[in-house]
Amino acid sequence: MFQTCTEIKAKPIASTHRRSKMDLAYSPKYEAFREEVRAFLTKYKSQAPKGLGAAGRPSPEACSWQQLLIQHGYAARTIPKDYGGYGAKPDILESRIIAEEFSAARVPSALQNQGISMLVPTLLELGTEEQKKKWVKPTLRGEVVWCQGYSEPGSGSDLASLQTRATVDGDDFVINGQKIWTSTAHEADMIFCLVRTEPDKPKHEGISYLIFSMKTPGIEVRPLTTMTGHAEFNEVFFTDVRVPKTQIVGQRGQGWFVANATLKHERGMLGDPAAMETRFQALVDLMREETVDGQRAIDNPIFRDRLVRLQAELAAMKFNGLRLLTSASKGEDSGLARLIVKLQSCELTHQISALAIDVMGEFGVLYDDSPYLRSHGSWQWGYMFQLGLIIGGGTAQIQKNIISERGLGMPREPKLAK
Repeated sequence: MFQTCTEIKAKPIASTHRRSKMDLAYSPKYEAFREEVRAFLTKYKSQAPKGLGAAGRPSPEACSWQQLLIQHGYAARTIPKDYGGYGAKPDILESRIIAEEFSAARVPSALQNQGISMLVPTLLELGTEEQKKKWVKPTLRGEVVWCQGYSEPGSGSDLASLQTRATVDGDDFVINGQKIWTSTAHEADMIFCLVRTEPDKPKHEGISYLIFSMKTPGIEVRPLTTMTGHAEFNEVFFTDVRVPKTQIVGQRGQGWFVANATLKHERGMLGDPAAMETRFQALVDLMREETVDGQRAIDNPIFRDRLVRLQAELAAMKFNGLRLLTSASKGEDSGLARLIVKLQSCELTHQISALAIDVMGEFGVLYDDSPYLRSHGSWQWGYMFQLGLIIGGGTAQIQKNIISERGLGMPREPKLAK
């Protein structure tokens, strides 16, 4: 009988050594914590929204759910109370138990978006006290939505070549230029944006990291419709946009360092094992319901083989996530383990949707308003949107270069002579 990852329980495993055993069970302390999580889910599961999404403005129901999770310590768990979090001490096993139980209950966990998952940890690490006090709490609660102003028409993979300029005029920076592929810009309240403030310095040293309102005069947003049929991305134009100099994160000219801190958190957001496991479980449910020539898809040997391969990939991703949590708890650099997250997770997510499309057969090619859609067309939308995630945030090819050069110490890719 096919068993999914969440159906396989940890049990004591006998060692081949005669004198010792390896006990993989949780201690009574953590089992008691697991019961607390389960009790919460039993009591509040009916209040959970259908879904939270990865971007855009969260619904009022999603915001209420997020605030309930923060109150009970299942969101923003280790963020200090002074900044709107729960204020618990880091504990990798508690974090793991929360993820396991929310996934097993098929209940949405905490909100993840560019503000919560990327900007908040950046501000906590590098922001001023005033910036933390002003922006972290409303962002965590889903009340302030952010977008990310990084890529430009001529600066995608080579982000450090960006040309959007910010010149000083009195107490303000004055911004002129253009960004592209800006997710959520048409819905966002705020933007964290890279601009060139020192045009005479080397490209990595002349960038600054600014945060400002999307309602600032001089900003124009033009939505870009993707192959999903929706406008997930935008072009953003800046014409004499004035931003107070106090709204810089880090020091002037240190934006590349701050931006890389944000990118580190972005890649972690895209590689959330709990979210991936929830999607995998939805695929298992689909395969138990759909039939191929009168046979359940999950009993078809070809589909079943593909499913088990994905399950193995998911297990590897989960265990790598535990490795990252362990490194973080010890204050160690996770090195190669961190570098593979974005590449592995984005490709695995797309492969899960691809199998769902194939399992549905002719129904898999339907889209938009067909009455025969499964799961409201989420698999079809996901298949196309997730292909974009393999490109966004650093393409798969760029990620492989980073892994080989920074993680494995291989020679750097030769640069073309100018």
